[in-house]
Amino acid sequence: MQLIEVTTARHVRQFHKLPFEIYRGNKAWIPHLKQDIEKIFDPRRNKLFREGGEAIRWLLDDGHGRVIGRVAAFINPRTAHSFKQPTGGLGFFECIDDQAAANRLFDACKDWLAARGMQAMDGPINFGEKLQFWGLLIKNFEAPTTYGMNYNPPYYQALFENYGFREYYKQLLWWRDLLVPAQEVFVRKSEMLLKDPEIRVTNIRGWSAEKFARHFMEVYNDAWGGHEGFKKITFEQALKTFQAMKPVYDPDIIVFVFKKDRPIGFYINLPELNQIFRYVHGNLNLWGKLVFLWHKWRRTPTTMYGLIFGVVKDYQGKGVEGAMIKFAETDIATLGRYKDTVLTWIGDFNPKMIRVCENLGAENYRTFATYRYLFDRNAPFERHPLIGVKEERGTDSTGQENSLS
Repeated sequence: MQLIEVTTARHVRQFHKLPFEIYRGNKAWIPHLKQDIEKIFDPRRNKLFREGGEAIRWLLDDGHGRVIGRVAAFINPRTAHSFKQPTGGLGFFECIDDQAAANRLFDACKDWLAARGMQAMDGPINFGEKLQFWGLLIKNFEAPTTYGMNYNPPYYQALFENYGFREYYKQLLWWRDLLVPAQEVFVRKSEMLLKDPEIRVTNIRGWSAEKFARHFMEVYNDAWGGHEGFKKITFEQALKTFQAMKPVYDPDIIVFVFKKDRPIGFYINLPELNQIFRYVHGNLNLWGKLVFLWHKWRRTPTTMYGLIFGVVKDYQGKGVEGAMIKFAETDIATLGRYKDTVLTWIGDFNPKMIRVCENLGAENYRTFATYRYLFDRNAPFERHPLIGVKEERGTDSTGQENSLS
């Protein structure tokens, strides 16, 4: 077997071709867009490179010209030194069912990271935001892939664990039927809140980018900014968030709650894009864009993806969450376009958010795992610590900081 660093256009094509061979005939698998992946490894578009981050990709050749594996290793300058051991990452792993081949890829990552001072590696993760390309699928291989989430065969779990990776935390993805009435506890709190004539719940239809950015920034910075490592965002960052969503967003499913003129909560949803991207075969080239626009015009997605929701500190637990859930029932489900919702993953270290999902009547229908491998095999292994009530200022489902710029 021969390890080949990805350095040429041909290597890049082989990197993207391999999954189509591994998942041939698998109807649940929907390929990641190669444009999304290439953006991550482009120093011009991924600012982690400009902050001192490093990344490398490899292919694994079987010695007869056939590519049988791929992987990437990287060092995120924002997080590498925030653990007890300096920790790098590996991701975009694909491999045939062969432990020796997987070990060769894992060894390459370990050696490269160790040479740069790392003492552990997490995987499979992303060289960027935690909301994409994060975790190994370990439960429910039958449902179609959610946009931005990983998919893999069941045997990958054995490849990781046989090498010595251990589970750092589980990631729980939740599903809820939009047509099921909101639970009584949410209805009761919502009704109490809405007795105040100054409270209103609305979508963002007709809003300008500047209006969204201003209100999003205000809620986000009150709920998270400056607390437990979460940085406040600027107006420019909030504006970039809107601009990134605009090509795919539906203004009817992005919800804000106001107390008079003050925004006090938001519930940001997007259409489930993989219900469109399944038709573009992993390539958003000119033809792929035409296919995308056709299905967007036809309103093909029937599932909405709950990206993030939050409530300002002085209104948490006072019914704002219930008001937004009730709005989804009365003003979104009744549109007849969406029948269910998927909530972005929640770490098993975040019991408060897990209880919120359970109270919503949501179902944990898919589970991923983030693994960690300590280079010192005698070092004590610790799982991700639980997040206590004191640390939870907002309701970001991952419990960790996500890049918004």
